[in-house]
Amino acid sequence: MSDIKKMYTTILGDSFPMEMTISFGDQTLVYRKRTWGIPMEDGTVEERGLRYGENPDQEAALYELVNGNLVLGDCKFIEPGNSLVSGITVDDMLQVGKHPGKINLTDVDNGLNIIKYMVDKPAAVILKHNNPCGAAIGSTLADAYNKANRTDRIAAFGGAVIMSKPVDTDTAKLMAENYLEVVCAPDFEDGTLEILSKAKNLRVIRMDGINRLADFEQFRFVDFKSLIDGGLIVQQSAVNSIRSINDLKPATATWKGQEYACERSPDQREIDDMIFGWAVEHGVTSNSVIYVKNGCTTGIGTGEQDRVGVAEIAIHKAYIKYADITCYDRFGIPYADLALEVTRGKRDAADVEEIDAKVKADRAGLPGSVMISDAFFPFRDAADVGIREGITAILQAGGSMRDYASIEACNEADPKVAMMFTGRRSFKH
Repeated sequence: MSDIKKMYTTILGDSFPMEMTISFGDQTLVYRKRTWGIPMEDGTVEERGLRYGENPDQEAALYELVNGNLVLGDCKFIEPGNSLVSGITVDDMLQVGKHPGKINLTDVDNGLNIIKYMVDKPAAVILKHNNPCGAAIGSTLADAYNKANRTDRIAAFGGAVIMSKPVDTDTAKLMAENYLEVVCAPDFEDGTLEILSKAKNLRVIRMDGINRLADFEQFRFVDFKSLIDGGLIVQQSAVNSIRSINDLKPATATWKGQEYACERSPDQREIDDMIFGWAVEHGVTSNSVIYVKNGCTTGIGTGEQDRVGVAEIAIHKAYIKYADITCYDRFGIPYADLALEVTRGKRDAADVEEIDAKVKADRAGLPGSVMISDAFFPFRDAADVGIREGITAILQAGGSMRDYASIEACNEADPKVAMMFTGRRSFKH
């Protein structure tokens, strides 16, 4: 066990060069490896790169684009001088904690990928293994963080939090109640670092670039996928073009000469949740289905092979997380601990029954949610899954031969469910 612990606390170092160049025809991009001079307890400064890669035995390096500008066809890619994660300096790492590794920084990066669409509001995204486990906008930053955390307090343990506004003491106190790996925000107000520093291993990152994240909405970057034979697949990064009601399409379809149309239109709250939910979906691994309500995720299903399966998994997770937060509010302990105490005869079974009854009655807080799918529904079964749990609206790509069946599911629901199409999918792998 000690060897395993040592493995996770060791900084591996890397053999990657300080500079990397990539040529696209006559265009050359120049990248410089990012390292940080970390003050040691003996007064010396040690130059370090990434802690390690996805696992402790994988060397890794972080490179920042420092020269060159790529133009391919009509697309102009991101230019040097717009660094976010790759531009983090020693001064930006207000508390180093355990030296950051690849997963810490890719979690931050994907959080920025989501939150860039909501920087005009107090917003918080909590990620775990490069997927959001909770995301919310709120009246204040503390409100946004609290909602994001409560939607999945279990997965938020050990997560990375990215916020759109400077951290205040109210938000810092809430974050200090949970174990987090990374906190990233545009700034930290007086007194917040003293609160957060009680967690010695926490990485606290100030990223002023969050204040100009809206500028990144239409920027693209070159996305590389390395193959096991040494080959590469290169693509333009995705851009979320669903930013207002004007970008949505009515749910209509034609089947065997008959026209189908969704009979109920979404109200303003549902439209707002559609726009918010599609922005969150932009950072979720596919196949995915998520549920959102009042600017907060209520269930997130990620990376599944079939769409009805991921719709069901998101609901299953919502029930588990709702039971946990309900139990925590009522008894101050996780639901799993409560059930264990009942099993051991240390607590009355009525306590578990009380929580179970409330979760069942509330249907895990899912009624009223908007169901978001990153691609079309090939059958109506996924829509039926959400409708059974009380969703009131659906946003999906549309374009299936059986769109008419999902429209029928919405029209047959009591009360009727609204549905809109994006006209485009949002896959992420």
